[in-house]
Amino acid sequence: MTDSAGQKAQNWDLDWPRALGGAAIRGNFRSEPEDFVVDELAAPAEAAGEHVYLHIRKRGANTGWVAQQLAELAGVRSQDVGYFGLKDRHAVTTQWFSIWLAQNPEPDWSAVNNAEVQVLQHFRGARKLRRGEHSGNRFQIRLRNVQGDRDAAEAVLEKIPAGVPNYFGEQRFGRDGGNLDLVERIVADNEAGNRRRIPRNQKAFAMSAARSWLFNQVLAARIVQGNWQQLIDEEPESAPSGPLWGRGRNPAQGALQELEEGAMAPWRGWRDWLEHCGLSQERRPLILRPEGFAFQWQEDDLLLSFALPPGTFATAILREVAELANLAAGTIK
Repeated sequence: MTDSAGQKAQNWDLDWPRALGGAAIRGNFRSEPEDFVVDELAAPAEAAGEHVYLHIRKRGANTGWVAQQLAELAGVRSQDVGYFGLKDRHAVTTQWFSIWLAQNPEPDWSAVNNAEVQVLQHFRGARKLRRGEHSGNRFQIRLRNVQGDRDAAEAVLEKIPAGVPNYFGEQRFGRDGGNLDLVERIVADNEAGNRRRIPRNQKAFAMSAARSWLFNQVLAARIVQGNWQQLIDEEPESAPSGPLWGRGRNPAQGALQELEEGAMAPWRGWRDWLEHCGLSQERRPLILRPEGFAFQWQEDDLLLSFALPPGTFATAILREVAELANLAAGTIK
């Protein structure tokens, strides 16, 4: 929370409860970009059209930065560039971009090639690529210099295919919870009657962080109660789910509504703000089940591979088995 002067009065605790027995090992996470490889599971259809699809491999580069380079090369506005999702900077990733060129000639796309970016292929297509429209992402991850109880770690690893808590990852909340600090400032200003104009991108980060924080609070409460994998009476979905807060009535009823309201009670101001932002109530599954999960040891390193649907986080898998020393951004517990 923040005090009356708007100064930060607490450190955000992002060490959510684990569900599969606790982190048995510790390892270095993303020591090098090649330790975190992400490939989009997507294949836009080739067809005549006003958009150009580019399949790009990037290393140590932000998706937004790559999109801007493509816009400048093509001579279009940044909003004319589409992609399925943001990909990590400290990684090697392949992903698709679209550029609306209408009937204009294509530039030499190889002009963007450098040590960080490489165009793998390109062709014409019919529509702009939009966030979350791909089927998912495949991950290949190396944890280096692993220390701890390997037998206990393998006991956890064997449980992962059945499902892990579907937490929003630490990166959703910004470095040291900076996006949550932003939410606190916005809500405090609104409650004081100081409704300041917020840049669109900052407001989007804040809304996303606030919704994610509330969801994680509910999921953590159900893990503590031991019912995160079980349907509770009055569950609004066919599988256990938690709220993505917004305008409208919470569809959870009875004991489940009481549980969720209790978990979110300290954040009434956040909920009011999200409702006034125009977001609608949604639900998110509590259980995340990776596809094709596999692991192997290579001396002191642990290699993992799996696929996840859009909007989910690889760190939700990793944190169940290991404490992650992130050499680029401190320690993830």
